[in-house]
Amino acid sequence: MGAISAVAAAVAAGLLALAVAAGSPALSQDEKKPAPAANPGWTGTVTPGQDPNAASFTAEQTAAVQKVSGYFMDLTNLKGVFLQTDPDRKQMRGRFYLKRPGRFRFDYGAPSKKVVISDGRWLAIQDHDLNTEDVYELDNTPFRLLLRSEVDLLRDARIIEAQEAEDLIMVTLQDKSPDVPGRITLFLTKQPALELKEWVTFDAQGLETRVELSSLVRTEEIDPALFKRENLTLKRFQQ
Repeated sequence: MGAISAVAAAVAAGLLALAVAAGSPALSQDEKKPAPAANPGWTGTVTPGQDPNAASFTAEQTAAVQKVSGYFMDLTNLKGVFLQTDPDRKQMRGRFYLKRPGRFRFDYGAPSKKVVISDGRWLAIQDHDLNTEDVYELDNTPFRLLLRSEVDLLRDARIIEAQEAEDLIMVTLQDKSPDVPGRITLFLTKQPALELKEWVTFDAQGLETRVELSSLVRTEEIDPALFKRENLTLKRFQQ
């Protein structure tokens, strides 16, 4: 696996900083084959293990991490608006849809026609202007830690820092694989209920990308058709 990259360079820096932090290179246009059907029961593949360098946490810090794990375990549907701030301070807005386990979609607002989409097995960064895409296996990205069927961050992630205040929980984590540089910090508000509000990713060079969430709705069912990838390669040849 290669080094962490930003979200498809200038396209989706915050999302791929999280998505491709694990670093399996994207399939080239020539290498792409018809992807197997998505698996709604995707669980991710995580190898638990003791980290000899793990920090010693207090009971309060351990409880904070457990609350974050519980939040993602209870999460089925979530949609809302996102604001992404790239390392060069460029900002992009859009709407996102998430359906656990494993499925999500980020639609970037005009004038961009970029989409980051996961169907439960494959993650694609699509450019609908150029009809091109980069495809990654979802199980080779750190999304597996947060969106798999069973979320246990104390078991599956390297927890770097955990803090809980009256109205906020902050957890910084990293994939346990030594081949996966970079880290992510999650911010969850506690009032009126625990909710993911922001994450910040740091790549191997320390570059920071921030994604802020708003207008969140988690009670409505989300149409599974939103997570079906359009075949941009076929579309390009049909034009």
